[in-house]
Amino acid sequence: MLEERLRVTPREQPFHVVLVEPEIPPNTGNIARLCAATRSALHLVGQLGFRIDAHAVRRAGLDYWHLVDLHTHTTLDDALGSIAPARAEAPRRWLLSAHGARSYLDVAFAPGDVFVFGKESVGLPPELLAREPERTIGIPTLGAVRSHNLANAVAIVLYEALRQTGQLSGAALSAR
Repeated sequence: MLEERLRVTPREQPFHVVLVEPEIPPNTGNIARLCAATRSALHLVGQLGFRIDAHAVRRAGLDYWHLVDLHTHTTLDDALGSIAPARAEAPRRWLLSAHGARSYLDVAFAPGDVFVFGKESVGLPPELLAREPERTIGIPTLGAVRSHNLANAVAIVLYEALRQTGQLSGAALSAR
């Protein structure tokens, strides 16, 4: 029996998700699945808090890992430099932080934008945020929690960007 799933015809690689020194394997696994589902590239930067070799991925049961457009980089500058040549103009980057004074809902996203997230324990370095306040955005919260879970934060921003750029329109059920 064929299962039907809600699908959108893919247009282009919509976005780049950059994780700087992610620490928690399940968060990165969830984000990798999200990137595979949205055809967004995933860039892992710096020291990871876990292994992503074939054995570790197989052991974790990540049966979708081969669908992820995965890139690893030593530094954030390396990651951003690797993304830029793929476009005629430099991609816009957005630094996501619980300390952002501007909401992600107040930004007009464009295909190819780069979303940079910091490590779960401390976020992005304060000096980076201080250098680029106009690129720093956050997700408003209603409660007293410090911030959103990293995987949830990526999903919130990525799906808003997909919605804004019309990449979710035309969804229809298709056999899988």
